[in-house]
Order: sequence, then C-alpha cells, then structure tokens
Amino acid sequence: MAERLRVAVTLEQCWHRVPGGTARAALASISALLAHGTTDLVGVAAHHREPPPAAWSPPIPVHQSRLPRPLLYEAWQRLRRPHLEPITGPVDVIHATGMVVPPRTAPLVVTVHDLAFLRDPSQFTARGVRFFHRAIELARREATLITCPSQATIEECLAHGFPAERLRLLPWSIEPVTVDPDTVAAVRRELDLPGPMVLWAGTVEPRKNLPVLLDAFAAVEDRSARLVLVGPEGWNEDISARLDQLGERVRRVGFVDTDALRVLYAAADLFCFPSRQEGFGLPVLEAMAQRTAVITSAGTATAEVAAEAGLLVDPDDAAALTTAIDRLLGDPEQRARLAEAGHARALSRFDRRSHALALESVYREAVVLGSDRSGR
Repeated sequence: MAERLRVAVTLEQCWHRVPGGTARAALASISALLAHGTTDLVGVAAHHREPPPAAWSPPIPVHQSRLPRPLLYEAWQRLRRPHLEPITGPVDVIHATGMVVPPRTAPLVVTVHDLAFLRDPSQFTARGVRFFHRAIELARREATLITCPSQATIEECLAHGFPAERLRLLPWSIEPVTVDPDTVAAVRRELDLPGPMVLWAGTVEPRKNLPVLLDAFAAVEDRSARLVLVGPEGWNEDISARLDQLGERVRRVGFVDTDALRVLYAAADLFCFPSRQEGFGLPVLEAMAQRTAVITSAGTATAEVAAEAGLLVDPDDAAALTTAIDRLLGDPEQRARLAEAGHARALSRFDRRSHALALESVYREAVVLGSDRSGR
C-alpha cells in the first residue's frame, strides 16, 4: 500500500461573502477524498473570529494564520510569506484550491477553475483583475502541477502560457442522492408551482447571462410556466427591471443549502443554464444527477458536462433559448429521454470515487515531480 500523504488545502473561500463555485468544488473534493481516498487533509485559512456559515463549513480541521484575509492575500502574493507549514505542520503537498497561491515549500498543486477575468475584465473590479493577474503568474511560475475542471479551461491556460506538461484535467464530481417525492411535492406547493417549473441556479453576476434567460422566458408560450431563480446576489448585474416586467412568472428563492437545492433540482421540469463562461458548470451536473432535463450553452465547459444528454444553444441568442424551452416544455417524452440520459452520464462520468482517485494521483505525481525542488 502506498504511503499516506498529508496535504494542506486552502479553504479561505469558505469565508468569502459569496463563497461560490470554488468553495463548493473544494468541499466536494474533500468529501470525495474522505470517503474514497487515503490522503490526510488539513485546511488552511486566514484569521477569523467566527467559523464560516454552516453550509460552507469544512469537514476537516482548518488551521488559521495570524493574518486577516487582506493582509494574508497581499503577503502571499507580494512577499511569498508566511509559509504554510508553520501554520499546518509538515505536509507532503500544498493544494491551492482557488486563485490564492501560497508559497511553495512543498510540491504545489494549483486548481485553475477558469480565466474569465482575462476574457472580459469588465465583469470584475480593477483590484480583482490585478489580483487575478498576479495569481496566474504565480501559478504559472511555481505550481508543480495545475488541475483544471474542463478542457475549455485547459485550452484557456494553454493560450495564456501555461506549459502543457503541467496541466491535468480533473472534472468535478457528484454524489447522487435520491430526493423524497413527498418533499418535492411540498416544495412545489410552498412555491405555488402547479404548472411547469423552469429552474436556474447560481450567483447573480454578468457571465451567468441572466438577462438573456429572462428575455427568453418572457417570450415562452406556456404562460403557466414559472421560472425559479436560486442563488445569492453577486456583483455587477442588475436584473430588477426584467424581474418587475415578469412579475409573478418568476420566483426568486435566494441562497439555499445543498439539501434544499437538490429538492429544487428534482422538482424542476427543466433546468436552464445559458452561462457565457464557466470553468465547469456544477449546476448542470447537479440537475442531471436529479433526472432533470438540461438546456445549456454550446461551445462552453457546460457543454462538456451535458454533451449529448443536454440541449445546447447559443447563449447570446434569446430567441433560440425561447425555442428550446418551448420545445422541451411541450414534449414530455423528449424531456424524459434527456433526463434519463443526463442521470446516466452524471453517475458514470462524474462519480466521487473516480474524482478522489484522480486527485490523489495528481498529489502523488506532484510529490515525484516536485520534492527535489520544494525548498526542503
């Protein structure tokens, strides 16, 4: 049996105002490793007086720096201090699970989820763009290996100078959980949804493309259909005027925890996710796992997730999106075929055990590649 590795995992994003996909991905990877792996994990974060919200609470010990987040981020980026191991104890690998790259005092694995800030900097603050540019340079210069959740992100990394020999494809994973039909029925009653339900889930921000979805839904033929929006407020996107125009045809739920979100996926007749850019598109996978038919964006990472099990449309074409929604709402048989195909794909291609084994393989490869130049 291979010797167990001790891995330090950055988890500061669990304390962010909007933890988002990077926190969900990190916590899912940790859960996969705890269930199926042989790696010992220790989390690391900035100094906080309070734990993160329960929905984002890591299932492993988290050691905190003496520095609060702004100082820790700045020190790591500009000074390459403080080192992690005085905080966590000795480790075999450091895994930067988001774009905050600590100093490499052991083989360093960095997860690059996407490079959206390079494609459209206007969606981010000037400070955020500067931060991400420095982070990308550190990852490019210091990472022993870089994991990406999709081929689309790998192609972005290659286009921006990352060496191909250090890039590894590591898709996110799902743990299928069956939802009680009575719970589904109760949620639909609570939301007053006697007719068709179209679901969207995510953080409200420009690349999620909510204005196009709302414009498309405004033209949907079946006026009994309701659009349910799930997720927290984000940044740089004001959809209030469109919501006012749609009135009772839209239900806005806000942030819900993982269990409640599963119920909403299971309750929906259709999941619609026309994002312009994703590193992976976890909501698409989650909907597929609950046997819900999916419409998502052609030519993006979400198309990699859905493949032939989803209906793919141009995310900038509101009329095409309307047509796709009308088509599936009006054709229960096709909707059921896509739902079953999506469920089968989620279980066969994105299972937690395979993810855990692949991630452990990356850690062990990093040890082989990086231990001789780790600075020890």
